[in-house]
Amino acid sequence: MKRLIILMLIIGGIAALCFGRYGARSFSRKTPRKVIQLAEPKLTGPLSFEEALAKRRSIRQFDSRPLSYAQIAQLAWAGQGITDAARGLRTAPSAGAIYPIDLYFATPEGLFVYRPREHSLEQTSSEDIRSALAAAASMQEFIARAPCDIVAAGSARKLTAQFRDKARTYMLLEAGHIAQSIQLQAVCLGLGSVTVGGMNSRDVARACKLPKHVEALYIISVGYPLTRPTPAGPEGQSTPQQGPLAAGKKAALIIPSRDFSDEELTGTNRALEAAGIQTVLVSSRPGPIRGMLGNVVEADVLLNALQIDDYDAIVFIGGPGVQEYFDSALAKNIARDAAGKRKVVAAISAAPTILANAGALLGRRATAFASEREKLQKAGAIFTTVPVEWDANIITCSGPAAAPLFGRAIAEALAARQYPVPPLAPPGPPQD
Repeated sequence: MKRLIILMLIIGGIAALCFGRYGARSFSRKTPRKVIQLAEPKLTGPLSFEEALAKRRSIRQFDSRPLSYAQIAQLAWAGQGITDAARGLRTAPSAGAIYPIDLYFATPEGLFVYRPREHSLEQTSSEDIRSALAAAASMQEFIARAPCDIVAAGSARKLTAQFRDKARTYMLLEAGHIAQSIQLQAVCLGLGSVTVGGMNSRDVARACKLPKHVEALYIISVGYPLTRPTPAGPEGQSTPQQGPLAAGKKAALIIPSRDFSDEELTGTNRALEAAGIQTVLVSSRPGPIRGMLGNVVEADVLLNALQIDDYDAIVFIGGPGVQEYFDSALAKNIARDAAGKRKVVAAISAAPTILANAGALLGRRATAFASEREKLQKAGAIFTTVPVEWDANIITCSGPAAAPLFGRAIAEALAARQYPVPPLAPPGPPQD
């Protein structure tokens, strides 16, 4: 009898453990997700079909303004919206009207999947995955900077029973129909877009946490084009100006007096120079300075002679030697004064700790080497793990691999200041 009681207790304990484990898992699956009911789509617009075709271009430079849910609603409807409720037909044709493709919208607020029948967005993640998408597409940095990345993902299995070996071909054709509709709709909304097919589909699927047997097919980046107008003509009109993104701007690159990161300096400097920005090298001592990889440079300006007002951006480059600036009153004052004067202030890898110690990251989203996380958080920063973080006039970067993206973000910030864009209208239906 005693053995029976002991056996029953053991069985009961195992059952309780299993219930706790699987019951909790079941509960998590049933946890309600955030659902956003979208505004009804507009069926008329300011452009003719011919005008939209003529204006469509691949745009890879976006300013920092977010898209409203009304704009996203129109883009989602253009790609997959219901146009015949009785038969469930949609804006893009599909073989057998099976519709094997879903649209995922990656924004700073997280990842959302479009539900055509309800014309709603269902949040699948609160994580900002745009940088992960950029990494999956060979670091095409505009993907990380675009306010909205649309991922078209499909399952050829849904078509296999009816179309057999043609299933994947028909799915890919449908993805093309969807992408074209979204790009034309973007033109009608005054937005720019670009399609990206060169990507690692598995990495995109992993970033989006796509279900098994669902393949990432396309990324469509959408946002407000970053244009640089020429002076107004006789009728007060302005047109986009071609040329370097931020020509005429000037940036001070501050490096430690030894063991700077060669990769960070080179990657950042190349991106800035490509944008037409004049760069000046600054350090705490004169003479040759050797980097981690053996490259030797020489400062143009000494740190104690740096005049902040002469520069549009102050950029701190990292490396093991950057610790000399962590508690340097001079370095901290430069960071603090530049931030206060609304200059673009940027730092990469371990260097964001300088900004943290200067009090420039309080309440700001920032990234850095993982080793600096606690220091930034203690200084009041909202630490993130994305490669590049851009919050107001503060730009931070996690490390040398993202240095080109870091430099590009600095250039875009300077370009946006040089050529101001109209303020973002409050959320509402797309305006004619």
